[in-house]
Amino acid sequence: MNPHVMTPAPTTASSAAPGGRAPGILRTGLSAARLEIRGYFRTPDTVFFTFLFPVLMLGIFGVAFESGGDVGAKPDGTGGVSMAAYYLPGMIAAGIMLSGLQNLAIDIAREKSEGWLRRLGGTPISPISYFLGKAGQILFTSVLQVAVLLAFAVVVFQVELPSDPALWLRFTWIFLLGIVTMTLIGLALSALPRSSRSATAVVIPIVLFLQFISGVYLQFSMLPEWLQNFASLFPLKWLAQGMRSVFLPDHFAAMETSGTWDLWLVAVYLGGWLAAGLVISLFTFRWIRRS
Repeated sequence: MNPHVMTPAPTTASSAAPGGRAPGILRTGLSAARLEIRGYFRTPDTVFFTFLFPVLMLGIFGVAFESGGDVGAKPDGTGGVSMAAYYLPGMIAAGIMLSGLQNLAIDIAREKSEGWLRRLGGTPISPISYFLGKAGQILFTSVLQVAVLLAFAVVVFQVELPSDPALWLRFTWIFLLGIVTMTLIGLALSALPRSSRSATAVVIPIVLFLQFISGVYLQFSMLPEWLQNFASLFPLKWLAQGMRSVFLPDHFAAMETSGTWDLWLVAVYLGGWLAAGLVISLFTFRWIRRS
C-alpha cells in the first residue's frame, strides 16, 4: 500500500455499528484495492519485474529454443507442442508467484520498515480492510497478467489454447488456490527482511531459486531425481504442474515425477502451504497501533 495514495476512510455511525461493520470493512477494502492497483501501475520497476517479466521470459524462451522443434512428440511424430506452448504454463505459475509472493513480501516489508503500518494503525482502518486491499490488487493484476500472457502466446507464437470447458474449470480452481497460497506465503515471508533495503535481497533469491527447480525455466523432467523430489516440497512445483495439466496434452503427464498429473496432490500441497502461510502470518505479522 503506497502511503502517498492511501487515505483512511472516515468512520461513520453505520460502519461502527455491529450491523454495518462488515459492509464498512468491505467498502474500505475495495477502496484500498483500487488505490493499491493505481499505485502498482505507477511504479515502473514493479510493473516490469512482476507483471511483464513472465511475458518477456516467454518471448525469450519461445524464440531462443524455437529451432529445437516441438517438445514431447509421440513416437509417430504427432502430439508435440512448440517451446512457447511448453513454457506457457510455467510462466503463468511464475507470474502468480511474482505478484502474490514476491511483490507482497517486499511491499509489506517496506511499509513496516518505513513506519507506514505504524501510522496506518492510528487510523480507523481495519486490518481486514488492509489485507482485502492487498488481495484485491493481487487478484486484479494476476488476472490481467494471465490475459496478457495468453494473448501474447496466441498472437506471437500461435499457441493453441484448450477448447474443453472442463480444462478451464480446472484452471480456475488451480489459479485461485495458487493466488491465495502465494499471497499468504508472501505475507509470512514479509517478516524476514529487517529493513526495506534488505527486502529485495532476501525475497528475490528465494523466488529465483524456486523458479529454476520447479519447472518454470528448466524442463522439470531434465532435473536430477533428487532435485525433483526436493522441488516437490514447495508450492511452485505443484502450481506449475497443475497449469501444465491444463495447457499441455495428456501424454505430457508421463514426464512428471509419478507419470500422472496428480491433481489431488496439487490441491493438497497448495492447501498445505496455504494453511502454513496463514498460521505463520498470524504469529509473525504485527498490526502496530499507536498507544
